[in-house]
Amino acid sequence: MYSKALLALVSSCLLVLGAGCGGGGGGGEIEEKPAAQEAPATQAPTGGVGTIKGAVIVAGQPPSQRKINMGAEQYCKTQHAANPPSEQKVVTNPDGTLRYVFVFIKEGLAGKQFPTPTEQVVIDQRGCMYDPHVLGIMVGQPLKILNSDPLLHNIHSLAKNSPQFNIGMPIQGMDLPTKKFAAEEVMVRIKCDVHPWMESFVGVLNHPFYYVTGDGGSFELKDVPEGTYTIEAWHETFGTKTQSVTVKAGEPVEVNFTFQAAA
Repeated sequence: MYSKALLALVSSCLLVLGAGCGGGGGGGEIEEKPAAQEAPATQAPTGGVGTIKGAVIVAGQPPSQRKINMGAEQYCKTQHAANPPSEQKVVTNPDGTLRYVFVFIKEGLAGKQFPTPTEQVVIDQRGCMYDPHVLGIMVGQPLKILNSDPLLHNIHSLAKNSPQFNIGMPIQGMDLPTKKFAAEEVMVRIKCDVHPWMESFVGVLNHPFYYVTGDGGSFELKDVPEGTYTIEAWHETFGTKTQSVTVKAGEPVEVNFTFQAAA
């Protein structure tokens, strides 16, 4: 009799404890929450986007370009037998526009973050010239270096904000690991120590809003977030020019640059 009463008392206590610790009817169940995460220091751009476009013009008579003497390297000379190459320092189009100008957003993107492309940017050594002469790339984006010539070339980066590299490439078509730049820099000069006329320039940025002018002398920066920016045009001979521009969603804005050739 005593044993049955004791057993009933223990059972009642267990039921009370179960009600106090269980999950029903306002019980005191503790809900686990994920650990708090710090917000990133920079935020991806939000809101509308617009387009900045325009052209780069040369006023006055541009300087004539010196012919490149490739006589010391017979293979190089034969690659340009029909049309001996000139320096690429000032290359104009028939309409007076200018090639090889690096146009980019210089200021106004602080606090915005953009994904690093995985697509390789390619620079080739072809006909004893760098192709392209001017190019752009993002910080951390892979740079693929090719040698399409059957002779020794050397590609020497003279970067100031990133580790330099100096690579000999004696075999046509040889495959090298890609290179990356660690920090922004406008511009990184690249040269060949074997053929002194070979020279190229790389604009390295933390964002994708850049353009190199070509045979039309025009440029277009797409999908630019709304805001006010400083746009810069860089040229290896004429230097730089800047303009301020305000971008509104869905409204293209035009910006033109004019470099004055020496009288």
